[in-house]
Amino acid sequence: MKTAAVIAEYNPFHNGHLYQLNAIRGEINADCIIVLMSGDFVQRGEPAIIDKYARCEAALRGGADLVIELPSYFALGSAEYFANGAVSLLDKLGVIDVLHFGSECGDIGILTKYASCLASETPEYKKTLNMFLRQGFSFPTARSKAMLECFHLDEDILSKANNSLAIEYIKAVIRRKSSIKPVTLLRKGGEYDSKSLTNGEPASAKAIRHALLSLPENSSENTTDLLREFIPDYVLKHLISDVLMCIDDFSGLLHYKLLSSQNLTEKYYDVNETLTNTIFNKLPSFTAFSDFVLECKSKNLTYSHICRGLMHIILDMTDENACLLKENDYSLYARVLGFSDNGKNILKSIKANSSIPIITKPSKALKELDGISLSSFKSDINVTNIYNSVRLRKASHILRNNTHHMMPNELTRELIRI
Repeated sequence: MKTAAVIAEYNPFHNGHLYQLNAIRGEINADCIIVLMSGDFVQRGEPAIIDKYARCEAALRGGADLVIELPSYFALGSAEYFANGAVSLLDKLGVIDVLHFGSECGDIGILTKYASCLASETPEYKKTLNMFLRQGFSFPTARSKAMLECFHLDEDILSKANNSLAIEYIKAVIRRKSSIKPVTLLRKGGEYDSKSLTNGEPASAKAIRHALLSLPENSSENTTDLLREFIPDYVLKHLISDVLMCIDDFSGLLHYKLLSSQNLTEKYYDVNETLTNTIFNKLPSFTAFSDFVLECKSKNLTYSHICRGLMHIILDMTDENACLLKENDYSLYARVLGFSDNGKNILKSIKANSSIPIITKPSKALKELDGISLSSFKSDINVTNIYNSVRLRKASHILRNNTHHMMPNELTRELIRI
């Protein structure tokens, strides 16, 4: 049996994702597809537009057989930390043959060349990278400049978001000496960062989110007409009926946390001294989350870095835990969110071959995990609870009534079965 894995956010699931899953079946003849998906927050440091269970269902209806949640520390990490956490988890399942991902390049040979250069980290490269960092460049820019100078590689390849993440996946596979084979698919349609919906081409998830969040409330008919070309109907169902989340829904929580915090640098993951000083200098002018990020943005502080740092503060994600996970080889468990009929068989195989616990009942995991694995899992639960709390408050506001809904109990949530 050939088993392929995809690392994804599906924020939201769209026709480009469907194209990839179909390609995995048709082009590499995979018998089973496992999706490792971010939970309720994504790598850019923002909340997912709809919750992880709706996105899990979309993945299963789109052709995935098994969906596993990427632990929150990795889902909300830098590209390197994200990739290391994800590849670590997939490798430890003991059943993955292929890691499949999209890229703007579409050439696995070129991407592997870049990844090999990064994986080697020669003294010359480290010295050059540190030189550019000292000059005030952000880490992604400094890395790109260092690779260009040391290895004479094409800077345009590194500047593309999907290429950059693909290189990190391959680098993680190389460093682990994993048997997993990386395979890439040429990305079609709109650029990763594009906000435009182009007729006849797959749209980026960002363009779809922008269109959804720009629509007035109670405009489900307009939503259907606008997005039917880009999103499967089973995803539109959730997007029309669900509460759509955005970063500014967390403005109140963020402002409270910043006002009540003292030393951010020593506690929170991804919050360095430069970001801490910027935060407190800009805090008196705080209005909303997104505006505050733009206020803090500078040459050496990227939008995504700031978003992730601020979200780590809201979610109580500590630098200590992030470091402990890295020291203990990243992923220490795999939590299943859902599966198809075909996924039942691969789940049995995983349980027989995995070197980490497979979680299907969260309440049971609290008794079986310990140390940093337990702390990480508790963080996953806390992250989802905070997301649901803000989501329910927003739902009450949109409905403009006093109806109170019980917050879902994350410890007793049923698996999604398709």
